[in-house]
Amino acid sequence: MDAPTTTSSAGNDGGGNSGDWGWFTPSRKPADDQPRSPESDGAADRPVNPIRPAGTEAERRPAPPAPAPAPPIPPASAVPPASPVAPASAVPPGAGREEHQRPDEASAPQGARPAAESVFTAPETASPDAILLRRTMAEIEPVSDKVTSYFYALLFVQHPELRPLFPAAMDAQRDRLFKAILTAARLIDDPDILGDFLSRLGRGHRKYGTQPEHYPAVGECLLAALTRYATNTWSDEAEAAWVRAYTAISQIMIDAAAEDELRAPAWWQAEVVGHESRTADIAVVTVRPDQPYPFLAGQYTSVETPWWPRVWRHYSFASAPRADGLLSFHVKAVPAGWVSSALVHRARPGDVIRLGPPAGSMTVDHSTDNGLLCLGGGTGIAPIKALVEDVAEHGRQRAVEVFYGARSDHDLYDIDTMLRLAQRHPWLSVRPVVSDGPTSGLSGRLPDAVRQYGPWNAFDAYLSGPPGMIRSGVDALMGVGVPSHRIRHDSIEELMAAAE
Repeated sequence: MDAPTTTSSAGNDGGGNSGDWGWFTPSRKPADDQPRSPESDGAADRPVNPIRPAGTEAERRPAPPAPAPAPPIPPASAVPPASPVAPASAVPPGAGREEHQRPDEASAPQGARPAAESVFTAPETASPDAILLRRTMAEIEPVSDKVTSYFYALLFVQHPELRPLFPAAMDAQRDRLFKAILTAARLIDDPDILGDFLSRLGRGHRKYGTQPEHYPAVGECLLAALTRYATNTWSDEAEAAWVRAYTAISQIMIDAAAEDELRAPAWWQAEVVGHESRTADIAVVTVRPDQPYPFLAGQYTSVETPWWPRVWRHYSFASAPRADGLLSFHVKAVPAGWVSSALVHRARPGDVIRLGPPAGSMTVDHSTDNGLLCLGGGTGIAPIKALVEDVAEHGRQRAVEVFYGARSDHDLYDIDTMLRLAQRHPWLSVRPVVSDGPTSGLSGRLPDAVRQYGPWNAFDAYLSGPPGMIRSGVDALMGVGVPSHRIRHDSIEELMAAAE
């Protein structure tokens, strides 16, 4: 595939003048005698034009609107994980969370998660555009479900060619879109963090088939949805701010994708060469990529199976890079987990899956001699095992303390592997921790067990497992004096939002 060409975003200087609007054209005031619809729900009744989705300020000052009727929504059977704004691993209604599903690309960057009640409060140093964006988001937040449903209905009706980019269920996708827009709006005055966040999204979107020409369609439908529902705060100035913001946001994503295309494919084909059942619902799946796959121990990737096209889930690599190029994942099947159930119960040697690019920053800093304190819960032990192998391969004598948590001894499916590593490396200590039932190891919750040992002031901490464990583990580590900048984890999505 040819590298996508970037699109000019001239005029995106954050100033008040529109200049060259790039993909968008500012609204033009219609004739004064333009008819209005008697069924108006408070938003100006006007067709949504391809480039001018909003009307004029005069049209937006009607009497207090009646509740807006729900817009037509495509049937669930025709609707999906990747959106050109916030593609993610969509979860079907009622689906359970995959136990060690890593955070999707749309998660807000760490350090950019204010409390819910302060999300829309602009700091005193906020730019005029940031203030306008936050006001709009504050108004639509109570009806975010309607806004996003309307956005997708409009997108699929006006641009049906984009429908194949999405999987079958849109429930989680709608939530993620709103969170991604909210995150971008909050970060508009922090270009470094915003740029990193959007670059990751742009690179990740490549595996969904997103192209530069898709972004204007998304922007038009986004502005149309905001125009319809933000009737109190929408104005020509607000529209101009959103046009500038979206043009800048999409340009960063397009540029990141174009740069990434020069050095890596959008996805890798990988043949299943090994499938080992460890328990009734946990399997170790080993694959051989069709071309070299560069990654670091502690990272993760996204996986798509042939049985659920366009549905991607994130899994950690269960080993450090190997000389034979093989990759392994620990997968636990959960109720209604489409990808996890397929990988555990259906995949067999010879099957071919797709892998997205590697991601994640839970990697070892080899420039320091600090010890490693590793907390792995459930299948979260997979990247911990990879970190141990990485330390061993670098040959430096660093203390590594592993706490391996599970509900029962039976759930410690990889304990034998970890104990063999401890026998081989005198600098490694492995302590199993079981929360329910009798055990030959430590009893209780994983964070409580960590508090019994230490001190940990000379250690860098690594956490991997279910979001609840991550949250309690971070609290426990900070409570015993481990500074936050030395605590690394990637399962952070539920630290900013409710569980799916």
